[in-house]
Formats: sequence, structure tokens, C-alpha cells
Amino acid sequence: MLTTAEALATLLSAASPIDGTESIATLEALNRVLSADVISPLDVPPMHTSAMDGYAIRVADLVDFAAAGNKRLPVSQRIPAGHAPEPLKPGTAARIFTGATVPPGADAIVMQEQTEATGDQVTILHSPQPGEWITAQGADIRSGSVILPAGTRLTPQALGLAASVGCATLAVRRRVKVAVFFTGDELTMPGEPLEPGAIYNSNRFTLRGLLDKLGCDVSDYGIVADKLDATRATLREAAVAHDLILTCGGVSVGEEDHVKPAVEAEGRLSMWQIAMKPGKPLAFGAVRRGAALEEASASETFFIGLPGNPVSSFATFLLFVRPFILSLAGVQTVAPRMLSLRADFTQSKADRRNEFLRARINPAGGLDLFPNQSSAVLTSTVWGDGLIDNPPNHAISAGETVRFIPFSELLN
Repeated sequence: MLTTAEALATLLSAASPIDGTESIATLEALNRVLSADVISPLDVPPMHTSAMDGYAIRVADLVDFAAAGNKRLPVSQRIPAGHAPEPLKPGTAARIFTGATVPPGADAIVMQEQTEATGDQVTILHSPQPGEWITAQGADIRSGSVILPAGTRLTPQALGLAASVGCATLAVRRRVKVAVFFTGDELTMPGEPLEPGAIYNSNRFTLRGLLDKLGCDVSDYGIVADKLDATRATLREAAVAHDLILTCGGVSVGEEDHVKPAVEAEGRLSMWQIAMKPGKPLAFGAVRRGAALEEASASETFFIGLPGNPVSSFATFLLFVRPFILSLAGVQTVAPRMLSLRADFTQSKADRRNEFLRARINPAGGLDLFPNQSSAVLTSTVWGDGLIDNPPNHAISAGETVRFIPFSELLN
């Protein structure tokens, strides 16, 4: 069996960024992936600004006044934010507000709490240093610097950063196009009568939600009958205009499992046994499109087949499909960040496989384990905050540090 690291490395080695870019409004670019660096055309802030409400002064003037026993300065101008100031007259102070442009000639701001204003004069009760409470031009961003590199997946704060340098539009990669379908004559959609032997198709809702979270352009072919011809026809149709075909169930070797022979007939397939729990079986390959099957040069649509158990499909999507799709989208960093947290439980039985245990963070900052780790118990994925990445043949003792992958990372 492959290790999880080997399986992921094989997947990612096959994934290169898709072709196709577009320019879209920055307001509409959340979760999209930059296709080009964002380079600032200006300094931020574009001028020296005041970090406080107070008075702009020349430190040298204040020193001269203090030597004469006087710290009272006439106020020569008032500078709200958004207004262009006049140069500061020698021997005067300027009333200034947070974010306002520092007048030429001033080299410090004295906050208003350290002053006493009387009429058109102000008494300075503090001896400032040059630069005090002044945010220098370009302190945040310098003109010509790369503020967001290509391959960045755009967060709300990244959109704000792009807007702060005046970017009304951004160059992004097109969305990854994913076709998804489900096999199994036992599957029934919620709202329909549940016949004997039937189950509701929870995987359709879970996987569609995961694909939507990744910003994919999804075509949902629904439940495909457990027939070889129907499966082949759906694969051919889905391959035409998609980057990835994702299926759930039907990739085993039973008489009613038609996905494996269908993909082999329409393209190529590798069946993997991965040393992980849950989620041992995974299928990876491609379906040819736009040319005869025998033509080696025909373009292909990637194929990934997930196991049918709900927790297995959920876990294998997060650990393998998510980074694969992000790589297709051109994202530079696809590995989730792990936390080192304390296990507040004991699991004395070690498994020979790499386990991914559903757990949640308790009020004491440790991890509690969901009591039933079966691959059929979808409740654990809602109860939990993430997955413990437990190495093969390792029993967990209460108090030891374990590796924890939060769902907030895996669902991002």
C-alpha cells in the first residue's frame, strides 16, 4: 500500500496550473487565484500622516521656545484628514487629526492629551522626539513592490490590500471545472421515499459543498445508474469541458462496480490502496476527450474516484482532492498548517495504517476524541474541529503532543 505522503506526491506531480485567465473586479475576486503579481503603483501611505489627533510641530522650535521658558505656540492652521496642508510656519503649531497629511516642515506630532489649548494658542506639555507619531510615506508599501504574488488565493484582507493601492480589477485564473457524479442504485435523494435497502445520498451534499468552498465551477451529473454503458456515457460527456471528473463509490471490483472498467475503457486508471484510515481505496487516472481513444495525443480530463463511505470520502477529499484542485488552480502553497496539541485521551490500540482521527479542542486547550471512529459515522465530522494525523503503529497516551489539522485549514 502507498503511504499518504506517496499518494499525495503522485497526485501533485500530475497537477499543473490550468490555462485560462480573466480580469475581474476586485470586489468580485474573493477566493480566486491570482494569475499575475500585484505590484503597487504607489507608496502607502502616499504621504507622511499623523497617527494621532494632536499638534504638528518642529522639534527645534519647541526646543528654542523651551529654552526661553515658553512652551506656548500659536496655532497657524487646522488640518483634517483629506485636506492638503500649507507648509508649517516657523514657530507655530498646526492642529492635526489622525490620518491627516503632516505639513511640510513639521517633524513630530504631540498628541492632544499632552497639550493645553487656549484660544488660538497651544501649550506643549511634552518634549517629543523627531518622527514621533508620524507614519512615514511608504511605511506600509513601497511603490514598485510586489504586494500579492501570483498563485495567491484571495482572502478578504488580500482584497483590501489590493484596493489600498488602487486596484479596481485583478488578473485571476479561471475557475477549475469539476464534473461530479455518484453511483449506486441504493442511493436516494432527500425528499424522495426511502425504499427498503436504500440510503440517502449524503455524499452528494458533502462533496458539492466542499467543491463550492474551493470556488470550483461544478457540473453535477447526479446519481448514475449502476450500468457500464451509462457510466461510460457520463464519463464521455463529462470529459468534454472539465478539468477533473470526481466520482464517489463504484471503484471496487464487484460485479456492480462499473466505474473502474468504464474509466479503463474511456481512458486510463490507477487503483491505489493507501495505508490510511479512514479512506483506504482511491482511484486516479484520466478520461480522453475530443479525440479517438486510441490516439495517445488526445487531451485528457483528470479522474479521481473516492470511496463511498461518507467519512472516507470526506477525509480523502480533504487530504488529496483539495490540494490537487488547488494545484490545478495555480495556488502555490496547498499544504494545510498543522498544530501541536495535547491529547486529553488515551487510545491504547495502534493501527498499522496512518489514522486520521476526528477530534475537537476542549476548553482546556487539549483534544477530545470522538468515541466512534467508524468511516460510516458522519456525525464525527460535524462534532469535530479537525483531524489528528496519527502515524502508523502508534498508540496515543493522554498528555502527549499530537499533530492536529483543523478543519478551518482543510476547508479553506
